[in-house]
This record gives sequence, C-alpha cells and structure tokens, in this order.
Amino acid sequence: MTAQDLISRIPSPLSNAEKDLIERAYLFSEKKHEGQQRNSGEPYFSHSIAVARYCIEFGMDVETIAAALLHDVLEDTDATEEDIQERFGESVLFLVKGVTKLGTLKYQGRERHVESMRKFFVAMAEDIRVLIIKLADRLHNVSTLDYVSKEKQKRIALETIEVHAALAGRLGMEHLKGLLEDYAFPYVLPEEYERTKKIMAQIVPEAQKTIAYAHTEVQKVIQDFSINGADVSSRIKHVYSTYKKLDRYNWNTDLVYDIVALRVLTETIADCYQVLGLVHMLWKPIPKRIKDYIALPKPNGYRSLHTTVITDHGIVEIQIRTHEMHEEAEMGVASHVLYKERNLTASPSTRQSFNWLEELKELHQSERDSNIFLEHLHMDFFKNRIFVFSPKGDVIDLPEGATAIDFAYAIHSDIGDSTHAARANGKIIALSDPLHNGDIVEIMTSKRAKPSTKWLEYAKSNMARRKIRSSLKLDTNYE
Repeated sequence: MTAQDLISRIPSPLSNAEKDLIERAYLFSEKKHEGQQRNSGEPYFSHSIAVARYCIEFGMDVETIAAALLHDVLEDTDATEEDIQERFGESVLFLVKGVTKLGTLKYQGRERHVESMRKFFVAMAEDIRVLIIKLADRLHNVSTLDYVSKEKQKRIALETIEVHAALAGRLGMEHLKGLLEDYAFPYVLPEEYERTKKIMAQIVPEAQKTIAYAHTEVQKVIQDFSINGADVSSRIKHVYSTYKKLDRYNWNTDLVYDIVALRVLTETIADCYQVLGLVHMLWKPIPKRIKDYIALPKPNGYRSLHTTVITDHGIVEIQIRTHEMHEEAEMGVASHVLYKERNLTASPSTRQSFNWLEELKELHQSERDSNIFLEHLHMDFFKNRIFVFSPKGDVIDLPEGATAIDFAYAIHSDIGDSTHAARANGKIIALSDPLHNGDIVEIMTSKRAKPSTKWLEYAKSNMARRKIRSSLKLDTNYE
C-alpha cells in the first residue's frame, strides 16, 4: 500500500500540506524500517501501514495518522526525537513518544513493563490520540499472534483483554473492543473459546431464521408508517462477549437471547421512539429488558434503545438508534467528536464521559510507586463498573462494589468530607453498603460530619481513599 493509497482512504478532503505530511511520514518510516522483518516474515513497515490504516478507519486527524506511521521509529530504528520534531513538529513527536515503550537498558522485567505502562497512561491522559494509536497498534499485533512464542501469546493476549479492550470500551469504541477480545480470546482461554464457538455454531443458524422473520416484519411496519431513512439489519455478537454472557448464566443457552440481534437505524431520535412503539405493537416485550440509553446514556457516551420481544418464531433482541448514534457506538465518541477538529468544544455530556482521564492524571501525580499505580489502574479503571445516578439524573461511573462513600467523593471532595448519611432509591442505607447498577443515590451532608478511619474500609475506589487519607492528615486529632 502506497502513501497515495492511504490518503485515498481518508474520507474528508485534505489540504496539500496535510497530504504532504502523510507522504513525508510514510517515506521516512519506510526508509528507517528498511530491511527489518516481523515474525511472520513480512516487512516490518507493513505493521506501520496497518496501524495508520486503522487510525483512518477510526476517523482520526492527519497528525495522528502521521504519528501512526512513525510510532515505532524511535524504539526500533536510529531515528531521534530531534529528527521527528524537526521534520514533523512538536505535536507529532508527542504522540510518537507517548506510544513508544521505554528503552531496554533502563528497566528489566516487570518493573520495566510497569513503568512502560505508566508512561503510556500518563501520555494518554494528556492527549487521547495516544491511546487511539496504541489501540490500533495492539489490534494489528494481536491479530498476528500466531507468529510469536506460546509464552508471549498468553501474556499479550491477557493484557489485551484486561487493558486495551477495557480502554476501548471506556472510549465507547465497542466494535474495536470486540475485535481485540475476539483475537485474544483463544490464547487466554482456549477451552472456553472452543466451547463457545461450538455453542454459537449450534445457536446462530436457528437464531438467524428468527431474525430474518423479525427483519421482514419490522421492515414492513416501518414502510407502512412511512419512517423515511430507516435501515434494518442484524448483527452477531462477538465471540468473547458471548462467552462472558454464557459464563454469567452458567452456560444455560436458554437465557441468552442476543447472540443474534436486530438493529434499526433511523434519521431522528423521534423516529427511534416511534420504531420502539411499533415493535411493541407487533410483539410483547419481556419485562425489565427495555433499556433507554438515549434518555440516560452510558457514561462512555453510548446511546441506543434496547428491547427484547417474544415473536411467533422466538425471542429477539432489537436495538434502535440513529445513524449518528450507531457511528459513535461503533467507532467511539473520542474519534468522532473530541478530535474531529482540534478546536471543537465537546458537549457537557461528552466531557463527563471522559472524567476518568482527569482521575488518571490525579492518580499519576499522587502515587509514585509504579506497582501500586498499576494496581490502582486495575481497581479503578479496568474493574467491572457500575453506573449509578444522582437525584438530578447525572450518571456516576464507579467500580463494582463501590459504596455511598465512593459516590460522594466522585461528586466532590467537600461532599465526601461532609457526608452524614445516604439514601439509595429513597431508602436510608449504611455508608458501607455496596451500590448497584441503576441506583439513585442521595448524599446527606452535615457541617459536623468528617471522615473516619472506618471510611477507608468502606471505600472501594482509590480516588475516595486518597481523599479520605488527605482529610484525615489535616485533622489534628488523627493519629
């Protein structure tokens, strides 16, 4: 693939200066990687092209695409930071440095790996484009795991699921998350992978017949009610995602309805709700399986309507969203909103979706021990999350097992420090009680309230614990 081929894949028109930047990055990287090979025997530069191609698919800007072409030159060639800055500018250099691992001489073993991860996360918190390049890099690497040693396969695959796929999910890049998990799955849990594939081979063909029937009926009713611009299609659930659901239900396939689902894309939000009404006119919905993520989006920005209905031919899950929502759900809010234009101001709801990046900066500044830093990452950023609401409807993203104390400090330090009591869904709860998905939580404060050492046991997020410790140190009565 030539530089012109790459440029031709970019959907938005480019200036001559932008085309020139990509061409120069292409030629510089190609020359620096000349003679290098991947484990597969392919030229190493083919990896740089693949990463740049993924960044184009993610809707990234020209600087990011150039940095993707250059992302390995500092580590694997004789190119210097001065070379990159002089030829491509400070912004591209920052992105390349953010993705580059630490030098092999400074750290060994786990300590080097942890420091490398820490460096990456700090750069990511400064500019989320670093993460996009890293995810593109990992996607290509994990798709070619057959060519590395067994030991390396397991380590890379496990890290891909625990870190990179989790980050893609937090960015709302659901399609990328699914691809990363599916490539890694057979190397992490080979027996479970084979079992899941066999179950899907049995279920999917029959489910597709049910979906085909539902597709016809939904298409017909949409036409009858003149909903223009609507598109009906189906999707098959990713393999790893299917495994997680099967495992949750003890492999009872009767409880897993959405391995194949129907998807309706519309022009407007009003059309989404009209289609939902028409679907429920056709078939009875299953109680408690109607979810409105348009009125109450997920913290990563995901918006859609979900319903599960009982048709004459079986149970069908149906997802309804606008074309714009679908693009965001597939490719991520970050790639389509925050960095479409460098000077674009994100909406309040979009900025709230990325509050965790600010928390990441705070964690880096407050925790100097690298191993503890990584443990905090796994607890606060990659652990299963719950989404709870303030009385005003704000969505607060917390780690699983979080309590009212975590919720209070997530709102504001002053609220946390003055917490006196809490309600969940209108009922008084203990400050140590774990919160649950969908809880509406209200914090009652008092000027006389103050943190106690017991709160350190109640808090499950490291952010809350840090703030409690900080307050306790300010209390002269605390020993």
